[in-house]
Amino acid sequence: MNAVPRPRVLVVEDQPDIAELVLVHLRHGGFEGVRAEDGAAAQRELDAVLPDVILLDWMLPGGRSGLDLARKWRAAERTKNVPIILLTARGEEADKIAGLDSGGDDYVTKPFSPAELLARIRAVLRRRAPEQLAEPVAVGELSLDAATFHVRHRGRELALGPTEFRLLHYLMRHPDRVYSRAALLDKVWGDHVFIEERTVDVHIKRLRAALAEAGEMIETVRGAGYRLVSK
Repeated sequence: MNAVPRPRVLVVEDQPDIAELVLVHLRHGGFEGVRAEDGAAAQRELDAVLPDVILLDWMLPGGRSGLDLARKWRAAERTKNVPIILLTARGEEADKIAGLDSGGDDYVTKPFSPAELLARIRAVLRRRAPEQLAEPVAVGELSLDAATFHVRHRGRELALGPTEFRLLHYLMRHPDRVYSRAALLDKVWGDHVFIEERTVDVHIKRLRAALAEAGEMIETVRGAGYRLVSK
């Protein structure tokens, strides 16, 4: 019987003591950890083998920050769907929002507990693959196929990150209904013990931007939440 492969986690961290600690806990948690000390080394690892998750330190040597790398990898076709968790000593809300805006799916503030880190990795892996339904869904001229991860508007292919894809998928399956941030966390994330409601706003912003002119289909209902209109 073949052994089930361990999820591969690329740890981009320049501090050896932190990196070693993370790698030890990844191994004990059932993951295969691979370390890269800077952006160049990380790119070589990505070119060789695509990981299941990237743990990316905010502050890195070599002139490129973790935010720069997150933007680069999120924009690249090969890496756009790989979940990115930012490791940062910056705990202010503005910094967290900047991390999410750069393309990160989640963030962990240093110092962090190993249990929390592993829980966040498992969470992004659970929501990496969208809910699989037999039939594609369409609202107006916007269509989504969960089986092939394709989103099109008026025949034009749109590029969405994994979290934005799941969010759009859920909203499209329930058009014209208003969902609060808490409800979306429950329905789309499903494991939001570590996630703040503000995170929903960031992903809605990213989703609207990715949808371009179709972004106006997602309406903010003041004091209530969000909905996707079928007009």
